[in-house]
Amino acid sequence: MSTQTLASSHPTKQTTTTQRWDVADVEALLKLPFADLLYRAQQIHREHFDPNAVQLSTLLSIKTGGCSEDCGYCPQSAFHSAGVENKKMLDVDAVIAAARAAQQAGAGRFCMGAAWREPSDADMASVVEMVKAVRGLGMETCATLGMLNDAQTEQLRVAGLDYYNHNLDTTPEFYGDIITTRDYQDRLDTLERVRKAGMHICSGGIVGMGENLTQRAGLIAQLANLDPYPESVPINNLVKVEGTPLAQTEELDPLDFVRTIAVARITMPTARVRLSAGREKMSEAIQALCFLAGANSIFYGSQLLTTGNPDVEKDRALLDKLGMYPFTSER
Repeated sequence: MSTQTLASSHPTKQTTTTQRWDVADVEALLKLPFADLLYRAQQIHREHFDPNAVQLSTLLSIKTGGCSEDCGYCPQSAFHSAGVENKKMLDVDAVIAAARAAQQAGAGRFCMGAAWREPSDADMASVVEMVKAVRGLGMETCATLGMLNDAQTEQLRVAGLDYYNHNLDTTPEFYGDIITTRDYQDRLDTLERVRKAGMHICSGGIVGMGENLTQRAGLIAQLANLDPYPESVPINNLVKVEGTPLAQTEELDPLDFVRTIAVARITMPTARVRLSAGREKMSEAIQALCFLAGANSIFYGSQLLTTGNPDVEKDRALLDKLGMYPFTSER
């Protein structure tokens, strides 16, 4: 699998949102005939990106389990008994070693995730050193650490963090059915702080949590109407983990997941749309349809935070089969 450096791999910098999306309009997109929807999404995708280039991001859990939030999907919540072992924060050397391995395997972005509501001062000191070290390898850096205050966002900016991930998860109307320990506005406030600090935003959500079509449209509308919308938009298909409240949720139709990817591409034309959690159980055909629908980023490596992901060799084989290739990150 070759690696190419392509000027067209990176979208032009966003300034402000050019279109406001009503939930009804997004829902209408989700209801389009499948071929028409994918054709429209592919046209928009090709306007802004090389259609065969994909961003490879590797995700590492730097602190696992024992989270004080009650997110119904998350096996790391202290409220659930999902068999996840609580682990203290990794040291900087372990993170650097993992980042080097990811880079050698072809990843261009390295994401660090910690299971807590918000970082302490001591936590932040360690994370700052990790960000500096990973950035020093020449990789794009991303972190997901929960809620942040102004001082913490400034620390991350100074350290050189490229992206901060903070997902909206779902629409405001469905949010209370999934999480009760944090308000929706808390998430929006953190994103606003990150944006004001000058970092890029990575924010998406999870589908297949039992939401209806209107609620799924509401998530996309919320993301698309952020001003500007996120530069990176991970779309996750619920990974059902025994011991979590959503373990018995009905499976989402795979083609409805593809539709969600397509609508994210249409409503956020220059964003990286990431085919994220849940990919391990997707067929190659469904993943290919997601790429056709405008996905141009994947998590790369056999482990996400605590759930599985296709291994590197399998992903390389799929991308080769599709004639796709990774692009080299440029800041």
